Amino acid sequence: MWPLVAISDFCQTSSGGTPKRGDASSYYGGDIPWVKSGELLDAPLRETVEKITDLALRESSAKIVPAGTVLVAMYGATVGRTALLEIDAATNQAVCSVIPDKHLASNRYVWYALRASYGDLIAKRVGGAQPNISQQIVRSTKLPLPALSEQARIVELLDEADRLRRLSREADAKATRILPALFLKMFGDPTTNSMGWPIGTLGDVLNATEYGTSTRASDDGSGLPLIRMGNVSYEGNLQLRDLKYVELPESEVAKFRLERGDILFNRTNSKELVGKTGLWDVDMDAVLASYFIRVRVNPEQAEPTFLWAFLNSAHMKRVLLATARGAIGQANINTSELRAFPMYKPPLAVQRSFTEKVAAIRSTLQASFTLKHLEDLFALILQRALSGQLTAKWREAHLKELLAEMEVQARQLNLPLPQEAAV
Repeated sequence: MWPLVAISDFCQTSSGGTPKRGDASSYYGGDIPWVKSGELLDAPLRETVEKITDLALRESSAKIVPAGTVLVAMYGATVGRTALLEIDAATNQAVCSVIPDKHLASNRYVWYALRASYGDLIAKRVGGAQPNISQQIVRSTKLPLPALSEQARIVELLDEADRLRRLSREADAKATRILPALFLKMFGDPTTNSMGWPIGTLGDVLNATEYGTSTRASDDGSGLPLIRMGNVSYEGNLQLRDLKYVELPESEVAKFRLERGDILFNRTNSKELVGKTGLWDVDMDAVLASYFIRVRVNPEQAEPTFLWAFLNSAHMKRVLLATARGAIGQANINTSELRAFPMYKPPLAVQRSFTEKVAAIRSTLQASFTLKHLEDLFALILQRALSGQLTAKWREAHLKELLAEMEVQARQLNLPLPQEAAV
């Protein structure tokens, strides 16, 4: 229906650079926003972690690209992910900048189309331990290219679907701020134990601590979802997107299956992230990867929600950082160390009251659709939009104007004229 056009045929692309770190005071800490690939999270980008100086811009391959540029991560953990730049900024060499010809495509449309192409992009990764894509791979990627007015209609529909996802994420963010404050109010700071609760160890309240499966996962949807490091955030929230799947014998499924109330303790990660702790509070059949310790709480000794909040407290973040051991880039905490951590033990009745308050807060903040449901719904809408299904009736009602636009577009791209417009 729509022509599939290589990005290089209607967009300009470039990549940036990284100023030398040797003289950080000369190159870093300036006024120029500088984007790194890890900051590309399929969201608008309006601020950066680091800024560079004018001298850094002159003496490196970093270059400023304008607001409205579509960014694609070529290396690192976010390879294939995108951002829509809302400020003028420079980028590093791991970011491909895509600037559409405004007469042929809108920035937001290209951004959405590239998000829909994520699977194709990562399928073309090359390399060893950390595969990546190149600027040429981005340039050769073909996108469906409707007329500009239909692009605008598609963007309008996708913006509304994306708005719902943002609202759900904002609810999660509010919970992330509110719940630690509630924990401190009810139990006090674990560092000082100002409320005088009895002190024990984590092992005192546990029934079991077991590692997850090391079986390799796949993207084909066969078997059960495998919960990996990226499925738990630093704040302890579940992020059940980009799931991979694993096929296991029934005996291993029983061994590694998650149950509601399980604590997911990330035992192996970078030193800053080791100890990320999630609470399995969803009704989904899944198994746990070996990067985690699955912690089962003794319900006569503690509430899972209390233990999850304790492990995510600022106090425990400091303890975990100090305890994590290992080589640069890879740290570990084992089951013995986990079970030996001191913890206070408020009465079960108080812990249960905390669990009820947490549930009430989450229920109030969250919309009727879960974030995962909204993520799945958005993916479906995105697929339908880029296949033309979403705007079929609108297209029929605006056929005459669209044919005129399509003819202009075809001539600019040296493509065959739409059949109805051919002379």
